[in-house]
Amino acid sequence: MCGIVGYTGNQSAAPLLLEGLKKLEYRGYDSAGIAVTEDHSIHISKVTGRIANLCEKTEDGRLTPGTTGIGHTRWATHGAPTEPNAHPHASNDGRFAVVHNGIIENYVELRQELTREGYRFESETDTEVIVHLVEMYYAGDFKKAVMKASNRLRGSYAMGIVCADEPERIFVVREASPLILGVGIGENYFASDVTAMVAYTRNVIYLEDGEFAELTPDFIRIYDCSGREISKPVSRITWDIQAAEKGGYEHFMLKEIMEQPRAAKATITPRIQGGEVVLEGLELDLTDIQKIMITACGSAYYAGCAGKYTIEKLCHLPVQTELASELRYSDPLVDEHTLLIVLSQSGETADTIAAMKECRSRGAKILAIVNVVGSTIAKLADCTLYTWAGPEIAVATTKGYTTQLLVLYLFALYVAKRRNTLEPGQYRRLIGELKGLPKLMQQALDMNPRIPRLAKKYHKAQSMFFIGRNTDYAVALEGALKMKEISYIHAESYAAGELKHGTIALIQEKQPVIALCCNPSVTDKTMSNIVEVKARGAEVLAVAERGNQKIVSLADDMIYVPKVDTLLAACVEIIPLQLLAYYVARENGCDIDKPKNLAKSVTVE
Repeated sequence: MCGIVGYTGNQSAAPLLLEGLKKLEYRGYDSAGIAVTEDHSIHISKVTGRIANLCEKTEDGRLTPGTTGIGHTRWATHGAPTEPNAHPHASNDGRFAVVHNGIIENYVELRQELTREGYRFESETDTEVIVHLVEMYYAGDFKKAVMKASNRLRGSYAMGIVCADEPERIFVVREASPLILGVGIGENYFASDVTAMVAYTRNVIYLEDGEFAELTPDFIRIYDCSGREISKPVSRITWDIQAAEKGGYEHFMLKEIMEQPRAAKATITPRIQGGEVVLEGLELDLTDIQKIMITACGSAYYAGCAGKYTIEKLCHLPVQTELASELRYSDPLVDEHTLLIVLSQSGETADTIAAMKECRSRGAKILAIVNVVGSTIAKLADCTLYTWAGPEIAVATTKGYTTQLLVLYLFALYVAKRRNTLEPGQYRRLIGELKGLPKLMQQALDMNPRIPRLAKKYHKAQSMFFIGRNTDYAVALEGALKMKEISYIHAESYAAGELKHGTIALIQEKQPVIALCCNPSVTDKTMSNIVEVKARGAEVLAVAERGNQKIVSLADDMIYVPKVDTLLAACVEIIPLQLLAYYVARENGCDIDKPKNLAKSVTVE
C-alpha cells in the first residue's frame, strides 16, 4: 500500500516530508517523490527505489526550498516502478501537483476524454487523470476545481493537491482510503498513517469517506461532498511511534487481518464493470485449453486448492493442484493445451519459478497471480493478474491468501462466461455475491468477539487437528498452517472422511479438533465425524454458518461466519481461523510477525 504525507507551515517542508515518508517505509514501496511550492511555482523531485535515493537527490531536502509540500511512496499497480510513474504528478501547465493512494476505477475513460481535450500524459498511472481534471476545471477557484475533479472519480482515493497560485494551501480528499489530518500551531499536516506525523503532533482529525479538507498554516477547514463546511472533533494520539506504524495494532499480522475487507474491495471492485468481470492483463487464447494446473508453495498453494473447486464447478474444466517444490522434480503431463496458474505473494518464490520454467518448456501457457509488480514471476508469465493486496509485513500471509483466492474467483467467472458454462442468471447472481464479499469478510471479523477467550482455552494444546470436507477441507489446510507457523503448536488438517483410515487413532481425551462445517452439501457427513471424535474424548471447536443450530448441540465451542455461496466461501471462512491462530500465538508469547525459521519471500530452494 502506498503512503502519502503533506505539510504547510513556517518550516522548510522538504525535510519534514522526507522524514514522514521514512516513517511510511514499512508499508512497502518501489518509488518516492515530493512536491514543494515556492514563489508561485512547484518543485518536484522523484526517484525509483529507496527514500534514501530521494534524500540524496535533494540533499536531504535542502535543494527543494519552500514551506508547503506533499510527498508519496508508491507501490506500483498501474504502470511499472519508473520515475515517470512515481508521484507526485504535475498538470501540463505546471500549476498543480497531486499525490494519491488508491485506485481510480474509471481512469481509462477519463484518460481518453482528457486526451481528446488535448491534455498530455507523462505516465501510465491511473493517478495522473486527477491532476489534469483539476487543471481542466480550474478557473481561478482552487476549491471548486478540486470538488469538480473529485466528483468525476470512481474508486478509492486519498489525495493531496497543491497549487502554484496559492502556495500555502493544500486540499486533501478521502474516499475509501485512509486520510488523517495533523493539527499543529502555525503548521498543519496530513498523512495516510499517523506514523508519518506523530513525531510532530499528536492532535489529529480523521476524515470520513466523501469529505475533503483545506489546509493552510493557520487553519484547517473540513467540507462534506457538497462543499458545506462541517465540524470534526480533534483526537489525541497516545500511541508511541512504533505502535503508530502498526495503526494502533499490537502486531502487523493483526493489522493485516483487519485490512482484508479493504484489500478485497481493492482486488474486486476495479474488475467488475457493468455487471461483467473485466480482467485487464489476461490476454490469453483460452479456447483450446483442456486442462488447468495450479502450482504454488505454502499458503499460495492452499489458495489454489480452494480455488480449484470453484474453477472446476463453473468452467467445466479439470483442475489439478501441484506443490511447486514437487512439480519441479516431476515429469508433468502438460502441453500446449494446459494452462498453468502460478500463485505467489512475492513473485520471487524459487520453487515456483522453477516449476514455471519446466512447464513452459513443455508448451504450457502461464498465468501468474502475484502481489508484487515487476517481480520475476510476473515477468516470466505470459500474462499476470495482480492481487493489489498491498504489502504484507508479517511473515504469515493473511490478506495475500484471501486476495489470491478472490482473483481465482474472478478468473473462474471470467472463463465460465466465455465458455458459456453458466446460465446468465447464475452469472449475475455470482457477480453480486462476489461484490458482497468485502462486507461479509468484515462481518466475519465483527461477529467473533469470543476468539481471544477461545485462545486462552486452547493455547496449551500440544497438537490440533483441523477437519473438513470438500471446500471446508481446503480451508482447513490453510487454517492448520496458520496455527503451526505462528503459535508453534503442531497442527494438521485432514479430510474428515479420512479419519477412520488412521487419523482417529490419535484422538485422545481433551484433544482439540477444529471442525469446519460451512459447506451445506457435506455438513451432515462432517457432523457424523464430530460425533466420532467426541466419542473418543475430543473437544470440538466448530466453524459454521450463522444460524446453524444443529452443530451447536454437538460442539463444545462455536465460531460463526456469515452465510455465503459455497463456491466463494473460503475467503470468508478462513478469517476467524486466522484470528484464532493469532490469539493462540499471542497467549504463548510468540514472535508473531517474525516466526522463527521463516522468511517472507522464499527465494532459495
